[in-house]
Amino acid sequence: MELSGKIVQILPEQGGTSAKGNWRKRDYILELPGTYPKKVCLTVWGDQIDQFNMDMGDEVNASVDIESREYNGRWYTDVKAWKVEKSNQSKSNSPMSNAPDVTTFSEESGDDVLPF
Repeated sequence: MELSGKIVQILPEQGGTSAKGNWRKRDYILELPGTYPKKVCLTVWGDQIDQFNMDMGDEVNASVDIESREYNGRWYTDVKAWKVEKSNQSKSNSPMSNAPDVTTFSEESGDDVLPF
């Protein structure tokens, strides 16, 4: 599943030691655009924290896995990001970023010609 939005909050990194060794994770709050914007807490694990290098205000496209688990009669849901692309970087590096502005047609021009 893919989610696109803006990073609005970065929570402190957490870490510890388990039977499998050392671990670390960081949660990011992603605001999804729309009439009623929604916020989703994305979790990034391990070295991907450094690899994705997300900052406040970044527009990102995140590929995520959603998983729920039960613990002591309560259900918990994780949204784990496994791929993140910054969309504000891709726009500035795209070949169309230097393209000229598109001419728009208005009703005031008096032309009844379609622009295509």
